[in-house]
Amino acid sequence: MEKAEGRNQTPIVEFILLGFGNVPEMQPLLFLLFLVIYVVTVAGNILIVVLIVTDQHLHKPMYFFLGNLSCLEACYTSTILPRLLTSLLTGDRTICVKGCIVQLYFFGILSTTESLLLAAMSYDRYLAICNPLRYAALMNARVCFQLVAGSWISSFLGCTIVNIFLFQLTFCDSKEIDHFFCDFSPMIKLSCGHTQTLQLVTFTVAAIGTFVPFLLTLTSYICIITTILRIPSTTGRQKTFSTCSSHLIVVTVFYGTLITVYVVPTDKTPKVLQKIFSVFYTVLTPMTNPIIYSLRNKEVNKSLRKTIHKLAAFRNRHRI
Repeated sequence: MEKAEGRNQTPIVEFILLGFGNVPEMQPLLFLLFLVIYVVTVAGNILIVVLIVTDQHLHKPMYFFLGNLSCLEACYTSTILPRLLTSLLTGDRTICVKGCIVQLYFFGILSTTESLLLAAMSYDRYLAICNPLRYAALMNARVCFQLVAGSWISSFLGCTIVNIFLFQLTFCDSKEIDHFFCDFSPMIKLSCGHTQTLQLVTFTVAAIGTFVPFLLTLTSYICIITTILRIPSTTGRQKTFSTCSSHLIVVTVFYGTLITVYVVPTDKTPKVLQKIFSVFYTVLTPMTNPIIYSLRNKEVNKSLRKTIHKLAAFRNRHRI
């Protein structure tokens, strides 16, 4: 039986993103909240990139990955929040079908790349802690570049395959997407035709791009924790753990929110709660990453303080 049986078969050309409801009194408050989050997220991640580029002490594999992750987070937030801010400011919640698919495309690329980059960073920490004597040889500049390039290229290819199928879909009946951005599941529900092939392809790409990196990250940290526990002195254990604690927090937050949004059954979960979980995953995680790395990582913290002192000294010189 056709999926679209009993539906209005007229193809639609635009969606309506319902966002966080239609309460006029809340729109200015939400606009200011998300504007502050967006500015803090972009500024924080760009600051991390600038510190890594300008400070010679941070020209190490770990920070090369962190710089790429921070650049990704700034782009990641920019695929969702500008559209949401425009909607809250103007009240126009419509988005064309092609625009929605393009937003989903970039969201998919960036979220998959983040998963792969976090796995690469876990591998870097694994080599540094579990195989320190060969770390410099195994994690050289060429390997770092290959891991980062591989993350971006494989995400691009996987999401492009999914998008080819997405662009072939026709949407009809309802225009309303009960979300604040174009996510896969809410969009698929509005399709007129068969989506079994698309869902299979998407599941395969998501499994390779997210589940496999998760397993690699988990395996890396099992080995890391096992190695740390073998260190006889408490000071040695604390010092070694401090080199990967910030990354472990980021990984936990990323996969914790990801599992809550996409893996935990949501049929009985209220829509508002689903949106709140999605805000944590898409908006708050990119904002907290620079904070976690600047607070938990001694070298980044030191570089940040040094930069602030230089700026203060430069400003005082010009005042005189």
